[in-house]
Amino acid sequence: MIFEVLVVGHLAVNCYILGCEETREGVVVDAGGDADRIIAVAERHNLKIGQVITTHGHFDHVGANLPVMQHFGARLLVHAADAPMLERAADAARAYGMQGENSPRPDTFLAEGMEITFGTYSMAVLHTPGHTQGGCCFYLAAEKKIITGDTLFADSIGRTDLPGGSHEQLLESIRTKLFTLPDDVNAYPGHGPETTIGHEKLHNPYF
Repeated sequence: MIFEVLVVGHLAVNCYILGCEETREGVVVDAGGDADRIIAVAERHNLKIGQVITTHGHFDHVGANLPVMQHFGARLLVHAADAPMLERAADAARAYGMQGENSPRPDTFLAEGMEITFGTYSMAVLHTPGHTQGGCCFYLAAEKKIITGDTLFADSIGRTDLPGGSHEQLLESIRTKLFTLPDDVNAYPGHGPETTIGHEKLHNPYF
């Protein structure tokens, strides 16, 4: 599987470009900014990006949705609970003194148990509310990888002091959806370095 990480945008979001070596079908997860760089990586691998997928609706994770979608003719997937944030992303960025871009409306809503396929690969949607009400993680069981967005970080968790956040709900999401996965699953967060589920179960100070 093609699996590349780009750090994009003003808040150093991890954008993931995934692809199938056989069919060259691909997806982009969290196109937070720097659309030209995202497009360049996808084209270097000769990928046809069919889906842009958003872990949650915060402005720093959606800033390049429009140009990436337009370039590839891709569809947008986000959880329904976070969809209203997309068209307010620019205003949210300005509230923090930054420039941001609104995102198009989603074509499809993410939901617990949904399978997202690209070529010979698939990943399962895990709805993990707490950072936002629509936060989702994407589990590639065969590859022992999970993209956790801002739900779980290396030795930390997502903040819960923003609208729609709930500390108790986030801890419950992590315990029931992520910490039930095998210890050797590699976790790829929305910011910062990768980790493993086993490491976080043993060492994450929030647990």
